[in-house]
Amino acid sequence: MRARVKAWVEFLGDQFWLRPALVVLGCIGLAQFAVWLETARIAGYDASSPDADWGWAGGAEGARALLSAVASSTIGVAGTTFSITIAALSLASNQMGPRLLRNFVRDARNQVVLGIFLGTFAYALMVLRTVRTVEEQPFVPHLAVSGAVVLALACLGTLIWFVHHIATSINVETVVDAVHHDLCEAVRRRTLDAADLRRPLETPEGGATAAKAEGGYLQAVDVGSLADWARENGVMVSLRARPGDYVPTGFPVAFLSAGVEGATDAVSRALTFGRRPAALQDLEYSVRQLVEIAVRALSPGINDPMTAGSVLDHLGDALCRIAPRHLPTGTVARDGRVVLIQPVTDYAGLCDAMFLLIRQNASGSVHVLARMLDVLARVAEVERLTDRLAVLRRHADLVAAAARRDVSDPHDLADLVERHASFVKAQTRDGFVVP
Repeated sequence: MRARVKAWVEFLGDQFWLRPALVVLGCIGLAQFAVWLETARIAGYDASSPDADWGWAGGAEGARALLSAVASSTIGVAGTTFSITIAALSLASNQMGPRLLRNFVRDARNQVVLGIFLGTFAYALMVLRTVRTVEEQPFVPHLAVSGAVVLALACLGTLIWFVHHIATSINVETVVDAVHHDLCEAVRRRTLDAADLRRPLETPEGGATAAKAEGGYLQAVDVGSLADWARENGVMVSLRARPGDYVPTGFPVAFLSAGVEGATDAVSRALTFGRRPAALQDLEYSVRQLVEIAVRALSPGINDPMTAGSVLDHLGDALCRIAPRHLPTGTVARDGRVVLIQPVTDYAGLCDAMFLLIRQNASGSVHVLARMLDVLARVAEVERLTDRLAVLRRHADLVAAAARRDVSDPHDLADLVERHASFVKAQTRDGFVVP
C-alpha cells in the first residue's frame, strides 16, 4: 500500500494543473479573508486619519477601475506565460527528446508562476464583486484592494523572473545537470551501505503462476507487504518484472514455490502499474533520459558531440558514487528464510544502459570515443571490486574495437589506442585491484 501511495503522489506531481489550482484556491480564500476583515472592522481604511493610512484610500469607482485593470492584465500575462511554457516544451522535445518533457512539466516553479497570475486574476474578481457605489449601499474593501496592488507588483517581479528561468532551463547543460541530480538521488535511495543477501540457487520459476497482470508499465513494488504475505503462507515468490519494465496483458508476473489461495490478489495488491514508466523505483530511469540526450546530440541533424561528452561525464560521476556502495540483489528474507526474489539492475546492466547506445551512435566521433575512454578510466580508478572492473574493461575494449573499425584518421586512431592501452595498464597494475 505504501508503494502504491508513493506512485500516486508521483503521478500527482506530473499533473501541470495541480499547483496552479492550489494557488488559485489560496488567493480566493485570501480575498474572502481580506473582505471579511473590512466588514468586521478589524482592519481597513480609517476615514478619521487618511494621512496615516498606507493602503488604498480611493472610492468605489477607482477601486473598480483598479481591480478591473489588475484582472484583465494578469489573465493576459497568464496566457503569455502559458505560451512561453509551450514553446519551451516544444524546443525541449525537438532538441533533447520527448521523454524530457516530464522534467519540464514537473517543474514546480513553472506551475507556481502560472498559479500566481491566475490566482491574482481570481483574487481581483472576488474583491471586485464586493465593491458597491453610493447607489448600492456604499462599500469599498480598502484592505482587499491594497492586496490586489501588492499582488499586481508581485506578478510584475514574477514575470521578469519567469523569463530568466525559462531562458536558463532550456539550456542543455542545465537539463543535463537536473537529470544528473535525479540520478544521484536514485543512486542514494536505491543502493545499499552494506552487501545484500545472496540470491538463492533454486528459484520457484516454472512453479505455480501467481498473477497475470493487465498491460502497462510496472511502476512500483511493495516489497515489504509481499514479503510478509509470503512468510505467512510459507512460500517463495519470484517476480519476473522489475520497475520500469512493460508487462503485456496476460503475462504471468510472478511464480510461487507452491500454490496458495488468494495469491493472485496478494501479488496484484503489491504491484502498481501505469501507462508510463516512473522514476520511483527505477534506477535506470534517469540514465535513459541522459542517454537519450546524448544520442540525439549525436544525430546528423544536431551533430553536437560536446553535449554527448558532457552526458558521459555525468554518467561517470554516477558510477563513482556507486563505487563505495552495494547494489541490491533483489532478495528478501523473513525469519532467516528467503521469501521474495525480484529482478534488479546489476552493475553490468547499468553500464550497458549508460554506454552501449552512446557508443553505437558515436561511430567515427573521436571526441566522444576518447571521452568515453577517459570516463571509464576515471571510474576504474575509484572502483575496487574486481567484477565491476571487468565490466569497465569490457566497455573499454568495445570502445577500442569501435575506434579501430570506424575512425579513419591514423593520428586520431593512434591516440585512442594509446588511451585504451593506458586504461588496461592502470587497471592491472600491482595494488590497484582489490578483490
